[in-house]
Amino acid sequence: MTALRVLAAMSGGVDSAVAAARAAEAGHEVTGVHLALSANPTSYRTGARGCCTLEDARDARRAADVIGIPFYVWDMAERFAADVVDDFVAEYARGNTPNPCLRCNEKIKFAAVLDRAVALGFDAVCTGHHARLVPVEDRESGDSAGPLAGGLTGQVRLARSADPAKDQSYVLGVLTAAQLSRAMFPLGDSTKVQVRAEAARRGLAVAEKPDSHDVCFIADGDTQGFLTSKLGASPGPIVDHDGQVVGSHQGSYGFTIGQRRGLRIGSPAADGRARYVLDIEPVSGTVRVGPPELLDVDEIVAVRPVWSGRAPSSEPMAAEVQLRAHGETFPATCWLDDGSLRIRLERPARGVARGQAAVLYDGDTVLGSGTISQTALADAALPVSARS
Repeated sequence: MTALRVLAAMSGGVDSAVAAARAAEAGHEVTGVHLALSANPTSYRTGARGCCTLEDARDARRAADVIGIPFYVWDMAERFAADVVDDFVAEYARGNTPNPCLRCNEKIKFAAVLDRAVALGFDAVCTGHHARLVPVEDRESGDSAGPLAGGLTGQVRLARSADPAKDQSYVLGVLTAAQLSRAMFPLGDSTKVQVRAEAARRGLAVAEKPDSHDVCFIADGDTQGFLTSKLGASPGPIVDHDGQVVGSHQGSYGFTIGQRRGLRIGSPAADGRARYVLDIEPVSGTVRVGPPELLDVDEIVAVRPVWSGRAPSSEPMAAEVQLRAHGETFPATCWLDDGSLRIRLERPARGVARGQAAVLYDGDTVLGSGTISQTALADAALPVSARS
C-alpha cells in the first residue's frame, strides 16, 4: 500500500479521533485539523449537544497529541456562515426544510477543506463518518482501489456503514465521484460500540464523549426563535385543507411538512382527528393543514442531481430511495428529465419535505442524489406541492 499525505478532519468527537488514529496506524502521513466554524464559538452548542466549540477544539488537540500527529486549527467561520447558516435561513424562508449537516459535508468538509488540502499537497481527507467506500474493479486490469488506498488509483462508490444505526451515507450522498476518490472513511466497517472500545484502548479521552445532536449553530436549540431573529415576524393564516382559516402564526418559516405539534390551532377538526402541516406557501404566508393521509406522495422531483455511483441517464432505472436522514427506503423508478431527477415511488411516502435530499441506493451502494423540490400524489386532485 502506498503511503499518502492525509488531512484528518478532527471535530473533537470520538469518531474522528479513531479515524485519524487508524489512518496513522495504516502508515499514512496524517495531519489533524480542527475547523473553527464560528467567529464566536461560545454561541455554539456545548457539552453533549455540541459540535465545533472551543471545548471540541481542545478535545481534538488532545487526541492528536495522543495519536502523535501534527495538529492545526483552520478558520472556516466566514465560509460556514455563508454556505451553511445563511443557506439554512434562506431555505426555511422559501418554505423548505434544509439539512445543515448535509450542507456542511458538501460545502465545507468536502469542498472548502478538500480544495485547500489538495492545494497544500495532501492526497486525501479523512473523516469519522460512518460510511464505507467500496472499490470498483477496473474491468481490464482487475485492479481496485480501497478507502485506505485513498481511492486515488481507481473509482470508489459510497456505501452504507456496517452499523445501520449510525450510517451516514445519506448525509454524504451529495458528494461527487471526484470528492469520494479523495475521501477516507476508516470507520465504515465498525460499529459505534467498537469505535468507543478502541478509543478507550488507545487512551483517547473522548472515548465516552456523547455524540453531538441538533443544529450546532443554534445555541439554545430553539430553531423557531433563531429563525425569527434572522427573518423577523411575518404573520399569516393557518388554513385547513378545505379552505377554512383555523389559526394564525408569526412566520411560515416556523413550520415543516408533516409537523403535528405546535400548530396553535384554536379549534379541533370537525372529525376530531389531529391535523398536520400539508404545505407552506411563503409568498402569501399561508400554512395549510389537514389529515395525515393527505401527506402521502408517490411522485417527487429533485433538482441539482449528483451521480457518484453510476452515469446519469434519461432511461428509467430501478432504485431504492431514502428521503430523510435515518428514514426508511422506498422502491422506486427514477430518471432524468430536463436536468431534474424524477422519482416515482412504488408505494406512497408520508410527510416528504422540500429541501431534504432524495438519495438513491442500489442495495447498500449510493447511486446519486438530488434536492427535493416538488412532491405530488398521482391522480390526486391537488398535489401536496406543485412548486419548485
